[in-house]
Amino acid sequence: MKLSDLEKYNRIAVQVHNDPDADAVGSGYAVYRYFLSKGKNVRLVYGGRNAINKSNMKLMIRELEIPIEYVSELDCPELLITVDCQYGQGNVQQFEADNIAMIDHHSTGKGSDEMAEIRSNFASCATVCYDLLTNEGFDVNKDVRIATALYYGLYMDSNQLAEISHPLDRDMVDFLQYDKLLINRLRYTNFSMTELETAGAAISNKSYIEKYKTSVISSEPCDPNILGVIGDFVIQVDSIDVCVVFNRCAAGYKLSVRSCALEIAANELAEFLTAGIGNGGGHLNKAGGFISDERYSKKYGAKDIKEYLTGKMGEYCEGYDVIRYSDSLPDISTLRCFRKKPVICGYVKTTDIFAPGTKCKIRTLEGDVFVTSGTDMYIMVGSFGEAYPIEKRVFEAKYHPIDEAYVRDFEYAPSVIDLARGKSCELMPLARQCISQPGAVMLVRPLEKYTKVFTRWDYESYMAGNKDDMLCYTESDNQDVYIVKRDIFDAVYEEV
Repeated sequence: MKLSDLEKYNRIAVQVHNDPDADAVGSGYAVYRYFLSKGKNVRLVYGGRNAINKSNMKLMIRELEIPIEYVSELDCPELLITVDCQYGQGNVQQFEADNIAMIDHHSTGKGSDEMAEIRSNFASCATVCYDLLTNEGFDVNKDVRIATALYYGLYMDSNQLAEISHPLDRDMVDFLQYDKLLINRLRYTNFSMTELETAGAAISNKSYIEKYKTSVISSEPCDPNILGVIGDFVIQVDSIDVCVVFNRCAAGYKLSVRSCALEIAANELAEFLTAGIGNGGGHLNKAGGFISDERYSKKYGAKDIKEYLTGKMGEYCEGYDVIRYSDSLPDISTLRCFRKKPVICGYVKTTDIFAPGTKCKIRTLEGDVFVTSGTDMYIMVGSFGEAYPIEKRVFEAKYHPIDEAYVRDFEYAPSVIDLARGKSCELMPLARQCISQPGAVMLVRPLEKYTKVFTRWDYESYMAGNKDDMLCYTESDNQDVYIVKRDIFDAVYEEV
């Protein structure tokens, strides 16, 4: 769905869910401003039993001059757009409208269509709106109020940016020109004395799994950010490396995950705990997730949620191997020789992007990869949109350059960001073609179980692969070890 597709309507109501939070209000306000700029008769509304009364929300609405209305009735508009929610759900007061459109990031089984944009891989609805607005050429930075509303929506719905994972979430953090002073004021207007007591009660009733140095903590229903506060406190205990804090929320359970263990990324654990029953993601040390009541009950029946989380924590901790680039090469007899098929890939010289010595991060769907530009460093772009650094000497041994542009469309085109200046540069306009050399050989074996590989490249953390993904060593450089997903491997490699 495109916002411009909805411009044929003139009387428009933008509705957010009952008891709206920062993401709902910020997202709804951005959509409201878009249609206002198009000359539409537009209102921003919400319903439900209660008017907004949280101090941070009152401050946000007042300082950003957001004209949100609390209504019990609504004259039938030509178009009703539900934002950060979906029409017909229990947390949305139902109003009549001639036409219904939806913008959301919550996974309820509905996908995107001509009147709905549902993207459950984003940390916030603000990210969905940011992308929709940007695609329309609408400059969200032209008014600091719009940029600040979107930023605060992402900030709050991602547990203070702890749970962002999609590159568009990270783009918002890097490029929105928001009111930093107001965001700082809002940060310290979040909690009430009652919520402080809730946090204290949860900590006093913690459980501890000594074998794995983990803790699973149940909290009473509260603002999701309280879970993060509890987790941030608990992870400071010297005998706890990982903690999961959870509570019941609308239609399920909200999780907050913290890790200070190098071999356990919080975002990966959150994804593991919610796989098939919700969604999760975030950062290496801080992450979060949601477990759907409906999905959980279908799969696990009446099983106690704390018992489930404790069991899954043990399953995760027992379920992986670790390989480091400095480890000795395994028994050669267990490895097979492969080389890349003559597949066309892309490459970019880092010095074509930034001056030598510039510290950069390569932004892709798989995560951020850090590198320093120089004449000896290139960036590869694979046929699936994967991007990674490669030394010039390795590139010249493995690939033959072709003097033609590399043109492909990906879900998220990889980019490179200058860390010092915050300047972003897309890779694809600079990418040239190359083809793999027939002589470049790798030593390969399939993984026998879930495995984490610590490469010598400055990734944020380890590369991870599942059973039957391929562990690869460059034949001429035993410390160049990495994982290739099985579907990609089968498509681009052949046995020698």
